[in-house]
Amino acid sequence: MASLVFQCGETQLAKIVCGIVVKGHWNSLLKPNVGSNLTSTIVNQVLLNLSLDGCCVSWAFFKWVESNLNHKHSLQSSWTMIHTLAKHKQFKTAQNLLERIAVRDYLSSPSVLNAVVRIHDDPDSNSQILSWLVIFYANSRMTQDAIQVFEHMRVHGFKPHLHACTVLLNSLAKARLTDMVWKVYKKMVRVGVVPNIHIFNVLIHACCKSGDVEKAEQLLNEMESRFIFPDLFTYNTLISLYCKKGMHYEALGIQDRMERGGVSPDIVTYNSLIYGFCREGRMREALRLFREINALLLTIVNDLEEALRLREVMEVEGLHPGVVTYNSILRKLCEEGKIRDANKLLNEMSERKVEPDNVTCNTLINAYCKIGDMGSAMKVKKKMLEAGLKPDQFTFKALIHGFCKLHEVDSAKEFLFEMLDAGFSPSYSTYSWLVDSYCDQDNKEAVIRLPDELSRKGLFVDISVYRALIRRLCKIDKIESAERIFTLMQGKGMKGDSVVYTSLAYAYFKAGKAIAASDMLDEMAKRRLMITLKIYRCFSASYAGDGSILGLFWDHVIERRLISKNILKYIQQLDVNS
Repeated sequence: MASLVFQCGETQLAKIVCGIVVKGHWNSLLKPNVGSNLTSTIVNQVLLNLSLDGCCVSWAFFKWVESNLNHKHSLQSSWTMIHTLAKHKQFKTAQNLLERIAVRDYLSSPSVLNAVVRIHDDPDSNSQILSWLVIFYANSRMTQDAIQVFEHMRVHGFKPHLHACTVLLNSLAKARLTDMVWKVYKKMVRVGVVPNIHIFNVLIHACCKSGDVEKAEQLLNEMESRFIFPDLFTYNTLISLYCKKGMHYEALGIQDRMERGGVSPDIVTYNSLIYGFCREGRMREALRLFREINALLLTIVNDLEEALRLREVMEVEGLHPGVVTYNSILRKLCEEGKIRDANKLLNEMSERKVEPDNVTCNTLINAYCKIGDMGSAMKVKKKMLEAGLKPDQFTFKALIHGFCKLHEVDSAKEFLFEMLDAGFSPSYSTYSWLVDSYCDQDNKEAVIRLPDELSRKGLFVDISVYRALIRRLCKIDKIESAERIFTLMQGKGMKGDSVVYTSLAYAYFKAGKAIAASDMLDEMAKRRLMITLKIYRCFSASYAGDGSILGLFWDHVIERRLISKNILKYIQQLDVNS
């Protein structure tokens, strides 16, 4: 059959496809003479045509082509879709799509940026999308990429959004690239970005990291000249800087200045001042400040005897310890295994009418669970409920861990049900404890039944449950059980994500099942499931003891281009540094 493209041309075919989509006859696109002729150029034209009537249909078409025709969208099509979504204020969806292609298509490259910006000649829209790109790269610690996009915007007359500048400066300050902070700041001001309180706070924070008092004072003067009033973060950062430099008089001057400006000091303010005085041995000034607050020094003192002595000082001075003070001491007692003293402290709280809170109860429950005294842990939970307090995720996590350590898995499972029913999401470690306990009892069937048990309880079971179970089973080399759960998950209509496929692929590879591992990686490539930097770091840390096996596995992953160029650069840099 002659190609439909040659019969009617790309423009005509694009119109035909638009008509099919608008009428809802999606299956017609699966016909060989239509679907097989959908080139990237035609798809882009269809997206442009559909976008005239909003973004809903064009977005549906974008996703449908990708999932049903295995069409890999070109950068042009993706950029068109991002512009359409942004134009119709679907910002979150647009940002998610941008982040998907940001690493894959190496968007920070000047040549790529030049190409995509020419696709849509809309300066405001391009400024918005490129600003999102700066934010994504900066938040992903891909600082050089963020700077490249910022520079491209500056050179080509696109004004970066204020929030993008704030995030970029903050990432540079955190990386201690102080010189680059000032260069970027000067450039953003030159292109017309007007700094606000958040920009100045980042700059003063950079001064604090580099110990530059003079520059910080200049910035404070500049803020005043611009009628920008310092906030709590500004003052706290300045006080911290002065205290680190031993400039206590100046630090107290800032405290006085903030109070006159109507900004009340908080725990961070006092901690900085007290820490500074204590470090210089000026205990009289430290105690004077201490009388102004309740239990603040306990947050910076790690020595239990000193903490108890300070409590006595508070009482002598007429300061009555509150629940925060007691919690600080209680935590230290439990850390040192002094449970009996912890209970005495709890009785003292009761005598002094200091009501325990969730932190109090969770500290004790966790301490009992660690030593395997689940009876006492349950008594604390009972008292917690009687006091009108509700168990939180930390309560459930401690109890599940405690029962799993004793191999009382049914009890642990009941608390898992309660946890989910209360609306909390268990972490990977929580599921790991259950999996390990069942496997220690050679009861792998119980693990496989777990998702169905959750469903029967009326609890929502999503991919996170299956992911955690598969990941842990693979980690402890129970591949057959992991396979069964994977099959069950697929039977429920859920597709595995990058973590699931990577876990199974590596388990097969480690077990010497090269063909099965290869099939998993090929399926990832087919579905365009990429290994992110977070996944790479997590797996590298988790399987660090596997040595050369892990290295060989990553080689297979790289061969299939399942890791983006930027992450590959990061890996290569790690290899050079090591």
